[in-house]
Amino acid sequence: MKTVEEIKAAIEAAVPGAGVEIVSNPSPSAQHSLRLAPGQAFAVAKFLRDDADLALDFLSNATGIDWPDKEFGEKVQVTHRISKPVDGPGRKKTQIVEEVVEETRIRVEPGWLEAVYHLYSVAKRHGPVVLRMRTINRTDQVELPSLTPIWRSAEFQEREIFDLYGIVFTGHPDLRRLLMWDEFKDHPMRRDYREPDDFEYEPTAHDDVLNRTLEHHAAIAGQEEAGAGE
Repeated sequence: MKTVEEIKAAIEAAVPGAGVEIVSNPSPSAQHSLRLAPGQAFAVAKFLRDDADLALDFLSNATGIDWPDKEFGEKVQVTHRISKPVDGPGRKKTQIVEEVVEETRIRVEPGWLEAVYHLYSVAKRHGPVVLRMRTINRTDQVELPSLTPIWRSAEFQEREIFDLYGIVFTGHPDLRRLLMWDEFKDHPMRRDYREPDDFEYEPTAHDDVLNRTLEHHAAIAGQEEAGAGE
């Protein structure tokens, strides 16, 4: 099978402005991947499937990754204008002087969501080729193009990613929740997801679940007592 460098070159020759990047994997497996620009991802996927040499006709796995915001501390030189007393006869005097101090400022790098696809060729008996796409952020710009029209096996897997991570796959033929119910508001595989404390089932014997349920019931009882006293 071609190397990722050769596949990247083939994509760029076939799809102008493909915007493909190689994502290196430093682990012993050295399973490098290709990050696609969402705007050209559909055309690139079609090429990978239809190209006579690659013939990547089978999508075995699609999954999501949540990359949260990152905070970085940066040391910067800041000039402050301060008032300092000046020795002299008579009343006390002050003068304004400039003083340079080093401060640590926090810079936040916005996170994103990512979809990862593993492709094989049944006809050529090679693979995998790993594709990646990332959203602009993880809040209000979470759209990526669906690859289901290229590989039908992506249908349920993209629905699972939508359900658990919140990526909206444009062009998907039936994008709706797969594991959670329709009224569920969150995405359980996000790294900042917090489990609710209002369980609708009998609490288990696990201490953390039991304690959280008891606290919730106590809070409800308190609210009911407050309401009855009004």
